[in-house]
Amino acid sequence: MIDSAAGPPTLLLGWGNDGRRDDGLGPALVRLLAERRLPGLTVGSNYQLQVEDAYDVARYPRVIFVDADRSGPEPFSFRRLAPTPQGLSFSSHSVTPGGVLALTRELFGSEPEAWLLGIRGYDFDRFESSLSEKARDNLVAAGDFLAAAFSTQHFFEMPPAPLVPRARPTFSELEGAS
Repeated sequence: MIDSAAGPPTLLLGWGNDGRRDDGLGPALVRLLAERRLPGLTVGSNYQLQVEDAYDVARYPRVIFVDADRSGPEPFSFRRLAPTPQGLSFSSHSVTPGGVLALTRELFGSEPEAWLLGIRGYDFDRFESSLSEKARDNLVAAGDFLAAAFSTQHFFEMPPAPLVPRARPTFSELEGAS
């Protein structure tokens, strides 16, 4: 893990396989933001999330999970997360960000503000250590978004959640309101 200068403590936790083209978007964003040395940001990455990540997550009031997204919106999505208990299984290969948050709450009594950044990727089937051109563009956009969020301390969902259309009141409902 790499710590940057003082500021509101946030853990940026990326995961993915750098040897599978765009699957490496999570670790690539971690490296990009580590180079920017954003105040208050601690970064870490691995091939996959692990139950042990709950220990690190518990030490921060805010955590941002980052992964490649095969079918999400371009260039990225950014949304709030809540703990989602998973139960125990034979393999830890299926640990989700919500599962890590649930373990964080259960084992350490901590419930940090949590976000998931999904960066749109396109090429996951070839064994190469480079990102596709479109994925690189999405990576830069996601990095700029997070850098701006850290500079203003204003974190919001992207793309914004759609407004739920409200039904127009009927004439009789309007009459009853007066």
